[in-house]
Amino acid sequence: MSKKTKVAIIGSGNIGTDLMFKVIRNAKHLEMGAMVGIDPDSDGLARAQRLGIPTTHEGVDGLVKLPNFDEIDIVFDATSAKAHEHNASILQPLGKRMIDLTPAAIGPFVVPSVNLDDHLDAPNVNMVTCGGQATIPVVAAVSRVTPVAYAEIVASIASKSAGPGTRANIDEFTETTSGAIEQVGGARRGKAVIILNPAEPPLMMRDTVYTLVEAPDEDTQEQIRLSVEKMVDDVSAYVPGYRLKQKVQITEIPESSPVETLLADDEEIRPTHQVSVFLEVEGAAHYLPAYAGNLDIMTSAGLQVAERIAARAANEGELA
Repeated sequence: MSKKTKVAIIGSGNIGTDLMFKVIRNAKHLEMGAMVGIDPDSDGLARAQRLGIPTTHEGVDGLVKLPNFDEIDIVFDATSAKAHEHNASILQPLGKRMIDLTPAAIGPFVVPSVNLDDHLDAPNVNMVTCGGQATIPVVAAVSRVTPVAYAEIVASIASKSAGPGTRANIDEFTETTSGAIEQVGGARRGKAVIILNPAEPPLMMRDTVYTLVEAPDEDTQEQIRLSVEKMVDDVSAYVPGYRLKQKVQITEIPESSPVETLLADDEEIRPTHQVSVFLEVEGAAHYLPAYAGNLDIMTSAGLQVAERIAARAANEGELA
């Protein structure tokens, strides 16, 4: 049996702790090497200690000092965009592969169902945002059929599932997700909106994707529907709670609609149709409640990336 790749998780909050349980329960090629935090009393560190996992509350500096640091190949960063810049500056020169679950966007954007194979050798990959992981696959699915002139995503998450890190990164969420909609999703212009819903009881993550495209005939429209449905199946393979809430809707854009205000300045073709896709993401409830699909999709996507990297390393006999 191939030796498993050891991983460390920086960030002992909700995301990091949920990711730890996913590594323990679901990973085929990974095993926990360390859990890192800055709060000695955090629940994540306490749980890791009870499981016999090496821990430190001294952040990245404490990780480097751990006796088994040299055995760790992959480091997940579940802190904040600002903290990741510091963590990467220390760990990358030491040869550690990093999977960034913050909106720092130092490395290339990766959405597993869309472009993972393109970045398996990158030393630092960025998992965009929860809204990006949920919606960019749909934008990419549409763009595989017909050019997307404009894509707008609205991610609605339960306020209770948005911790201090998520709230501190709201501005980065908008900028990072918009950029990834274009770079990974293939839209000529992208826009992202996040809503923190205070409803009680908390609601599951809901995502809406609007794209403006040229799809004048029924054949093109049917291809779009099939492409989106296949993409949803691809994502649900590693995020089981990811699903369509209703059938893909394609509606004609009236000539009187001022859609030009949404398009890139040099856009030459006026879109003919709007494609609307409505999604729901239910969490696996490994550590977080089921309504926190926004956090679950991030940890599931990050785990998928690490699993692929480790699987390839096992096949090649060394970590690429």
